[in-house]
Amino acid sequence: MCPVKHWLPPGKNCGLCGAESCKNFLRLVNSRKKTYQDCPYFQKGKKKAKAEEIKEALYSPCDILGHPYDFILNPLPGECSARKIVLPFRSDLVEKMNIIKGDYVLGRPMGAGCPIPHVLKVIKAEPVTGLLYTWVVGPQYSREQEVKDVIAYHMIGFEGLATALQKEPAFGCRMTFLPGFCMMNLNHTGLINMVLKKEEGLHVRIEDIRILAGKDN
Repeated sequence: MCPVKHWLPPGKNCGLCGAESCKNFLRLVNSRKKTYQDCPYFQKGKKKAKAEEIKEALYSPCDILGHPYDFILNPLPGECSARKIVLPFRSDLVEKMNIIKGDYVLGRPMGAGCPIPHVLKVIKAEPVTGLLYTWVVGPQYSREQEVKDVIAYHMIGFEGLATALQKEPAFGCRMTFLPGFCMMNLNHTGLINMVLKKEEGLHVRIEDIRILAGKDN
């Protein structure tokens, strides 16, 4: 058995270990059908950095395709990520699955074109509309929790602090932004429908979200 306990794969779901996903890989390890050494990212004896040791992310002025963005959207003070407003493809699931504040929800933002399933922690759930106000927390925070899988959702909006300004957010304008810690590091675009000047910075809400992956923005 592997002497390193509680090691977690990086969540890349690359399939090089022979499992369909990192989650399935861990299940196979627990059932002794695979070992940690089957993961190409495993390094014996190396401890995973604790979340509190990660102080800040470093960004270039352009996304992974070389396109500049107007600003980076970072969390509000004391929060773990920018707020994300989502609507499950079946809005009745919020009531049917009894999704409430504090729950973890899994789903993929299919309408926006993002290929990555997200784990979200619910800040507020509206059973009438089906809207979920959430933080993106990632799989690490949910491994010991029950996760309610809505499969797919519409990405309705974001809310957070506009930082690294190349253009100041303007109410009523469609602008480009990079969500902080975005795994794809791709430009997003949305309509600015709230700008509040606060002591900590510009508090913005952005709706009608799209991902800009083409050559022309």
